[in-house]
Amino acid sequence: VHEQLNLSTSRSYTPDITPVVLAAHRDNYEILKILLERGEKVTEPHDVRCDCANCIVYNKEDSLRHSRSRINAYKALSSPCYISLSSRDPIMTAFDLNRELKRLSRIENEFKQEYEQLAQQCQEYSAALLAETRSSKELEIILNYDSENPPVISETNEKMHLSRLKLAIRYKQKKFVSHAHCQQLLASLWYEGLPGFRRRHSVIKMLITTLVGLLFPVLSVAYLMLPRSSIGRIMRQPFIKFICHSISYVFFLILLFVVSLRIDFGKLLSGIEEETNEKRGPPPNPVEIAIMFYVAGFIWAEIKQLYQEGLHQYMADTWNLLDWVTNCLYLATIVLRVMAYVKVNQEEHDLQAKSLVVHSSPNSTGVPTHNHHNLSSEAVNISTGHYVRRRDWNAWDPTLISEGIFAAANIFSSLKLVYIFTINPHLGPLQISLGRMVHDILKFSVLILLVAFAFACGLNQLFWYYARMKKHECENDTNFDEYCAKDIHKHFSNLFESLQTLFWGTFGLIDLQTFQIYKKHTFTMFIGLTMYGVYSSIMIIVLLNMLIAMMSNSYQYIANSTETEWKFARAKLWISYFEDGCTLPPPFNIVPSPKSICYIFIFIYSRVFGCSKTHLRNRWQSIKTALSHQYLGRVRR
Repeated sequence: VHEQLNLSTSRSYTPDITPVVLAAHRDNYEILKILLERGEKVTEPHDVRCDCANCIVYNKEDSLRHSRSRINAYKALSSPCYISLSSRDPIMTAFDLNRELKRLSRIENEFKQEYEQLAQQCQEYSAALLAETRSSKELEIILNYDSENPPVISETNEKMHLSRLKLAIRYKQKKFVSHAHCQQLLASLWYEGLPGFRRRHSVIKMLITTLVGLLFPVLSVAYLMLPRSSIGRIMRQPFIKFICHSISYVFFLILLFVVSLRIDFGKLLSGIEEETNEKRGPPPNPVEIAIMFYVAGFIWAEIKQLYQEGLHQYMADTWNLLDWVTNCLYLATIVLRVMAYVKVNQEEHDLQAKSLVVHSSPNSTGVPTHNHHNLSSEAVNISTGHYVRRRDWNAWDPTLISEGIFAAANIFSSLKLVYIFTINPHLGPLQISLGRMVHDILKFSVLILLVAFAFACGLNQLFWYYARMKKHECENDTNFDEYCAKDIHKHFSNLFESLQTLFWGTFGLIDLQTFQIYKKHTFTMFIGLTMYGVYSSIMIIVLLNMLIAMMSNSYQYIANSTETEWKFARAKLWISYFEDGCTLPPPFNIVPSPKSICYIFIFIYSRVFGCSKTHLRNRWQSIKTALSHQYLGRVRR
């Protein structure tokens, strides 16, 4: 063995370097085949967190040797020749090894670089196996195979489930998913039902897309009524489904825009000039009712997606979390609007009851009198009811809170358009870079908050007395000056105000006069100015420039692997539209449909009369063996 591996016989090895491990390290096909035929194999190491007696003893005796033996074992297990010769499902083995090696790189970060190199090797091996496919049929069988539950696909043109491809996306096998063979199959499925669309002129593509988008309400209603008709089949095509969902979402954003600009079409048509936005607890107008239907559709779509994917897979997508936050904000807005409406109506009902009591109260002679001006209109308009002036509302009025939450939900809804840009080859990479930069900001914000909190504690301890003293002077008008006029005395009155002051100071919005609140105590004021100067130097000169450098590195990383990153992100978007469910866009998806009953019968029929699992497994094994032999032949040459 040593002679064929070109090794010196005098070289020593640790006991864990067995011949099969050494042959796997050198990726020597001939020796590996001989050893595996004789029953030799690489023993998979115990889990890194294993607490068995052997692991405890080995770790206590020599922790370095124990860690190196694990690396040597995984280096052998990751050998392309070893996987091809020993595994019944080499692609799945490569996926599992890649995932495990990434986990080990996070746990044993002392050997992070070595584990990441092995993980990259496994990912490249799975992509190289995919490159050995020679026909679309082979590619379909590879991407549809599921080792635990083989998909029911026969020789007929049934819908593909793409189980192996979905697994690759879940395991983040970017090279496998972005491979040209995989992308070609996905593109053919994406434009299915639109022959020749990709080869048409850009103007023709835009006109077809616009026409389908404008007709999405008609197509949705037709699909509800006749889901198995020709229009229904068109609606189920992934690209058409994507256009309808996108245009529906754009229409939802238009409704939000109309509400944000306080456009009341009913008022414009009737000529009424009453400002309904000044009312407390106003009833919903037609546009807001349409938004409520949309929100119901969004929530129903998210519930269905959660049920189909499972909680873990659903939570792994950041966009799903953003959708849930947005939907929760809209639900909170609706609840608060209902509360405000009920509360104001109750106030007016109580006011009318009191008015009736006063109107019918008897005089001294026992005869009821009617006092028509017992509650003036001014009291009604200012103190309670719908027509209280907005500036007289309570700060925590449900209507005000609902408006604030609705404004935040509008921002999140508008940002969701960035997700649709993934489909575009020019905007898609920018969207991916933006996502990585947001992650950098979130990670870096921990350090920024720590620095801001440290200086806020110091400045608050230094200025709290002067802030309270100045507050009393302003309230008593004993020494009213610009500090009182601009509420400068509040800047360091407590820890929260101190944090706010330092945050806005980072952007240069705090005047140095803030730190001269009591000029007699010159030393205290000098210490305060010095602390603020040090804070500005650390935050602006050091930390913000470090953040800019991190964001620049993130952008450069995406730019260096633009093709892989963008194609992987696009594949995730494409595959979300390949499923049969969620065909109708909101708000049409909340309309009850008998289609679910048809799906149940189709599922039972496919299970009873579909292709047998044994036949599928045999076809998979034959293609897997052919791919492995082709790969090994190419490597040996």
